[in-house]
Amino acid sequence: MNKTIFLIALIFSCSFAFAQTGNPQQYKYVFTVAKDGSGEFKYIQDAIDAMRVYPLASITLYIKNGVYNEKIELPATNTDVTFIGESVEKTIITFNDYSGRGKHTTFTSYTAKISGNRFYAENITFANSAGPVGQALALYVDADKAVFKNCKFLGNQDTIFAAGENARQLFLDCYIEGTTDFIFGPSTAVFQNCSIKAKSNSYITAASTTPGKQFGYVFLDCKIVADSSVTKLYLGRPWRAHAKTVFIRCEMPKQIAPEGWSNWGNPANEQTVLYAEYQCTGEGAATGKRVAWSKQLSDKEAKAYTLESIFSNNSLVKDESGWFMQSRSKPFEWTSGKTQ
Repeated sequence: MNKTIFLIALIFSCSFAFAQTGNPQQYKYVFTVAKDGSGEFKYIQDAIDAMRVYPLASITLYIKNGVYNEKIELPATNTDVTFIGESVEKTIITFNDYSGRGKHTTFTSYTAKISGNRFYAENITFANSAGPVGQALALYVDADKAVFKNCKFLGNQDTIFAAGENARQLFLDCYIEGTTDFIFGPSTAVFQNCSIKAKSNSYITAASTTPGKQFGYVFLDCKIVADSSVTKLYLGRPWRAHAKTVFIRCEMPKQIAPEGWSNWGNPANEQTVLYAEYQCTGEGAATGKRVAWSKQLSDKEAKAYTLESIFSNNSLVKDESGWFMQSRSKPFEWTSGKTQ
């Protein structure tokens, strides 16, 4: 009898597994959100929660114009999702959390957190409306192969956290504004044909590129602008020692500091970072007074900065085969912290 029950259970589980993978048409792949009630959902997070995790085909969420005052998260289990806004100017996702508000830290202050791989977004504004109160993310993205096209990112300090040690992200034809370190994190991220607006005397980038990666942040054919109140703006400083940031054929305003880059108060960082420029234009692109530890790429070096090479697997962390053989065991030692 027990064997019969076991066989029935086994057959049922196999049939269920086949149903999960063999009939993709039974699942929903298109969702709509509208604040005015004309869609299936009024809230973006409700639509995300209704999506099948690890879908059998890509999922598209259409978002009608409106101000969506909500904090959203697309978990790592929600892969292959696309967000399409009706228009970038009027499809706005906004929230006002910030580090220090209750128990929030920098990394929980986001308006939108995107963790599902192969994410795509177009015609959407991501905003953090907390104001100049410290770290307050508009976007936290640690998804790999994430693409944002014709999107806006509005904030102050730490507007975009480009996260994920081995994540690759592309920002195409986007607008990004902020005050301090408003593009930061460890990912390999390309900003192509983007407008970057600085709103204070501070730093545009604060990369924390993973040691061993060939590329960190790459700005291709971007335009940097600054508020009229800005007088000294740095291209970047290293949040961690091996930061890599390169500006190629970018237009730079007169407010760019002649030295260009900062070592974040630690001269040792000068030995490990890669801060470089190539054929940039504008009043702020003059290279004569750049810090000695930055570089101007040669024509040959610049040719390596294509999307194909930047996003190839071999451009990520160098081979670490055998990592599972490392033994880290050590005797247990208890220290109370009290002085005897």
